[in-house]
Amino acid sequence: MRTRHGEATDPLLVEGYRQCARLTWRHGTTYFWGAALLPAERRRHVHAVYALCRLADDIVDLPEPGDQPRSANGGAAGQRLEAFADGFRTALRERGSQDFGERPRPAEDPVLAAVVHTVITCGIEVECFDRFFSAMAMDLTTSQYETWEDLCGYMEGSAAVIGEMMLPILGPTSPAAKAPARTLGLAFQLTNFLRDVDEDLDRGRVYLPQADLRRFGVDLAERRVTPQWRALMAYQIERNRALYHFADSGITMLPARSARCVGAARVLYSRILDRIEVAGYDVFNGRIRVPTWRKAVTTARIMVTPRRALPRDRRERTSHVTSDTS
Repeated sequence: MRTRHGEATDPLLVEGYRQCARLTWRHGTTYFWGAALLPAERRRHVHAVYALCRLADDIVDLPEPGDQPRSANGGAAGQRLEAFADGFRTALRERGSQDFGERPRPAEDPVLAAVVHTVITCGIEVECFDRFFSAMAMDLTTSQYETWEDLCGYMEGSAAVIGEMMLPILGPTSPAAKAPARTLGLAFQLTNFLRDVDEDLDRGRVYLPQADLRRFGVDLAERRVTPQWRALMAYQIERNRALYHFADSGITMLPARSARCVGAARVLYSRILDRIEVAGYDVFNGRIRVPTWRKAVTTARIMVTPRRALPRDRRERTSHVTSDTS
């Protein structure tokens, strides 16, 4: 797809980007605070990509009355997801044949119009979205993953590809930034999985490899913090920090403001791991959060941090990097 340039001055696009920002603030505050360090014209594109992913995720995670918990073809939720993906592809195809000087049709959804504007303006590869929608569909048919490699197969489309979508927005200075960007997507999602074990169980899903649960002797159905659970979580957090450590190598391949954006999101996300440890690995009795005031203070500090100092958690180790980033 060729890259086009144009200002989002049409009222429909302005409203669409406003709604994307609101969605990001409401559901993805870490992304919101990180994107705050970008110039406004790039910030809105981060919001648009997040909004598309959030809307698709909500179709999967927020069932409607009558939906089956899980079926071979995804059931009614699968049909809604497919319709949403088709609507996105149709809008992209139709708008891709126009110039941005032409007004979007009044019937267009503002958020979808903004997302399509972002994809075309930034030159994001459409194939990335095919992988993303395929992973979302897996959530409607698959409840668990046997090995880490199997889980990574799912995260290829649900997490690693998000890093690929963001790269054209961030403007990397080297093609070598792709691998760290993909790995950062994996790191963010694994952090979410560790924090949201209890919530995912309520949805009938397990995002910890079954092989690891057996190795450490953990019965998740008990939802109890046992010595075995602590050992499992310590292992997963070490794996997670190794992913962050490898992803850090890509920050130096970004322009200064993009580097600060990614650095802020990376620091804020990884602090969730610290809080899980402080809580004694108890993720069953309340959601682990980084307070909003802490996010604001961290973002402000990173704004004035030299790029060469972004970011390093000296406690991180790399024992899992070779196996986990392949």
